[in-house]
Amino acid sequence: MTRIDDTFARLRAENRKAFVAYIMAGDPDAATTTEVVKGLPGAGVDIIELGLPFTDPMADGPTIQLAGQRALEGGMTLQGTLDIVRDLRDEDNVTPVVLMGYYNPIYSRGVDRFLKEATEAGVDGLIIVDLPPEEDEELCIPAQRAGVNFIRLATPTTDAERLPKVLQNTSGFVYYVSITGITGSGAADAEKVAPEVARIKASTDLPVIVGFGIRTPEASRDIAAVADGCVVGSAIVDRIGRGDAVEDVLAYVRSLSDGAHSA
Repeated sequence: MTRIDDTFARLRAENRKAFVAYIMAGDPDAATTTEVVKGLPGAGVDIIELGLPFTDPMADGPTIQLAGQRALEGGMTLQGTLDIVRDLRDEDNVTPVVLMGYYNPIYSRGVDRFLKEATEAGVDGLIIVDLPPEEDEELCIPAQRAGVNFIRLATPTTDAERLPKVLQNTSGFVYYVSITGITGSGAADAEKVAPEVARIKASTDLPVIVGFGIRTPEASRDIAAVADGCVVGSAIVDRIGRGDAVEDVLAYVRSLSDGAHSA
């Protein structure tokens, strides 16, 4: 059982949905990220997704691309990201942390070394968007062996033939992308999402969490109501990027988590 598994077990027992928040590590600097990360559990966040800044974030929209650029320009590294997780673990050994990003920084560090350092820092899961199931031996399988959940994305274009492959070695939860396209584009539609979530849940016992296109407490509630929870990323990153005070960012996150938890 990982922290992610424990979290979903607790939420099921409480008959509550999960709220997941994404921010970019190092945006605009390590100190701010650390302050926000430490404040997220108190703002109602059940699982923290921490972005790994990368020079070529092909699946991300302008908001997260710019956040990654700011982080890299500020000197954020993979090691720095792990240090942020380690700082959180000094105060919080319960809230799961998932690293989300691309394979290149991990490959450059070396998979074995990365997994050893990630588990020591307190990382619970990985979402690596450019590693398809056909390449599970690269990182997915070693991560599972190390006790790190490997979380896969499913999309509106993941058809019945492809879905079993996507689910094959997934653990922790399934991240359903509510819209086609890059992060930060469009708006999630609960009526369209509901049958897709049901389709995925018919093939797996894993929780299904829905992300992309959620910006308001109402949207957070509506999407969580038809899934096991929701993820908000770009809308939070946008507020950090425009320079909102940490307490204001966390107040916004609280409004979103209250929405999800009211579903």
